[in-house]
Amino acid sequence: MTRPRISARISAISESATLAVDAKAKAMKAAGRPVIGFGAGEPDFPTPGYIVEAAVEACRNPRFHKYTPAGGLPELRQAIADKTLRDSGFRVEAAQVLVTNGGKQAVYEAFATLLDPGDEVLVVAPYWTTYPEAIKLAGGVQVDVVTDETTGYLASVEQLEEKLTDRTKVLLFVSPSNPTGAVYSPAQVEEIGRWALDKGLWVVTDEIYEHLVYGEAEFSSIATAVPELRDRVVVLNGVAKTYAMTGWRVGWLIGPSDVVKAATNLQSHATSNVSNVAQAAALAAVSGDLSAVAEMRTAFDRRRQTMVRMLNEIPGVVCPEPFGAFYAYPSVKALLGKEIRGRRPASSAELAELILEEAEVALVPGEAFGTPGYFRLSYALGDDDLAEGVSRLAKLLSEAH
Repeated sequence: MTRPRISARISAISESATLAVDAKAKAMKAAGRPVIGFGAGEPDFPTPGYIVEAAVEACRNPRFHKYTPAGGLPELRQAIADKTLRDSGFRVEAAQVLVTNGGKQAVYEAFATLLDPGDEVLVVAPYWTTYPEAIKLAGGVQVDVVTDETTGYLASVEQLEEKLTDRTKVLLFVSPSNPTGAVYSPAQVEEIGRWALDKGLWVVTDEIYEHLVYGEAEFSSIATAVPELRDRVVVLNGVAKTYAMTGWRVGWLIGPSDVVKAATNLQSHATSNVSNVAQAAALAAVSGDLSAVAEMRTAFDRRRQTMVRMLNEIPGVVCPEPFGAFYAYPSVKALLGKEIRGRRPASSAELAELILEEAEVALVPGEAFGTPGYFRLSYALGDDDLAEGVSRLAKLLSEAH
């Protein structure tokens, strides 16, 4: 009897499309091609120096050469609780914090802890590429609530209600959003939170981009907007975006004590403690002020405005203004099926491939985020590269007929 070499569970997992695009762009650059990549979701700034110095000191401390508690360094868990109260007004105890290996582990452990096979999760599309895989691995069923550019990619309570069934257990709520940059107003956050409370749902809220909002937009935590959700809300966050620490791999999960204890048990077998050196760096980050992210936000805001203006000048491209994170999510549906340099791309995936080959610009097609017909472009790259990359894109797409 021949059995498959790879389990069905793992075979069903898709590669991270954003990391795949970034890897291909870097490989082409290494081969000498002047590729400009809009794929990766990470700040182009270095980690602030005081955070790096904290890691250097931790390397010298024998305490950090040994195992530490699986749930995180006690002082870091307390600092995260303090930071959460400072930044979102949500008061939690240190015991309600689990320090994870990046935000992705927090996402996985949240769903693994909450879901049984067949439980449904409401997911607003477009969505970040990791959510579906984490839900799938936990045996959950993803139910998409599809939004588009006409509403600025914001879902309404009416749309959520339409997708509700007796199997719905969790609402995944993300604001600011990756990949669209959409930000729900405080009133919208409260309305959705009260709806979830009324329906008896759990809410998993990803707040990784909480400090990256622009213009009149305002971040609002659903945990604070609807205090009655306290016993049914799980908050996901990390240092990656706020402090330009994507490679340090420190995230966290905050929730009711029983959920955090169960997730900690899982992590104790999966990875044990997060790297102590990285935890020491994260401690310096969350304990410090927000001046570093303020500087990044100013640069991102400038680039955001430039990118949106340039994209909307391209015939056939429609790009709503993003108010958070560092992504633009333009519609390119009007360009599909048109001829460009002898080819007629029928999908945004095919169009992205053509753009990479002909214009040497790497971006992620909407298929990766559950909504074909769009692109995600990160504006977390230098001003000159951004302008050059979008100019190349405009030149190529202007040939469409």
